[in-house]
Amino acid sequence: VAAGVLTGAALLLREGLRAEAAFNARKVARRPAFPRKMAASLLTGIGVGVAAFRNDYLDAEVAGQVSLIAPVLFGAAGTALHALAFGIDPLSDKGMEGVDTFQQDRVARVVDEAEAYLDAMTEAVKRAKNRQIEARVERFQATARDLFRTVEEDPRDLSGARKYLTVYLRGARDATVKFADFYSRSRDEKALADYVALLDDLEQNFAARTQKMLLDDRSDLTVEIDVLRERLQREGVRLD
Repeated sequence: VAAGVLTGAALLLREGLRAEAAFNARKVARRPAFPRKMAASLLTGIGVGVAAFRNDYLDAEVAGQVSLIAPVLFGAAGTALHALAFGIDPLSDKGMEGVDTFQQDRVARVVDEAEAYLDAMTEAVKRAKNRQIEARVERFQATARDLFRTVEEDPRDLSGARKYLTVYLRGARDATVKFADFYSRSRDEKALADYVALLDDLEQNFAARTQKMLLDDRSDLTVEIDVLRERLQREGVRLD
């Protein structure tokens, strides 16, 4: 029982660390719905306590008495040390002030789908057994995630970027799967060159789209500042 509880704690901890990494990577994010790391700390304490109880119980068969003091102390120590070692889950949303939650939820669903396409590309390209092409895919993924973060910061950009996050990435995933399967059998250099050229085109398009959205956001901000200046001047407020 103790081993099973500790194994469950380890699995929860792994998922909690992944969720925390995804939370930290985004400028706008909701806190995890379920506190996996905190639950892992609690399960660790329970597992340690059960193991300590079994040990004390075997000893008590000779002494004639069973005490729960040691198991409780060991369990509490296990919980505390686990929490100190791995920390707790994010307990509040990040960057959500003044954000339309409906729009943000739409963005989150599209970004999650896009991340799944990138994960599938990572798994597929491993079959090619070519470290250089794996690194090239990682570079494209970094460029794609720059677009993700830009859309997350301003959900109004979703309509212009949806094609990139869905259609283009789905095509990139399918092309990667076909390339990896073919290249792993044939080691065809022409296929490798064509795939690298595809990644180059995709990366340039994603980078250009990200830059355009940033420029549009800057233009919107400039317009808003100019309008505010005019209103303040009409009210007799001078801005030096």
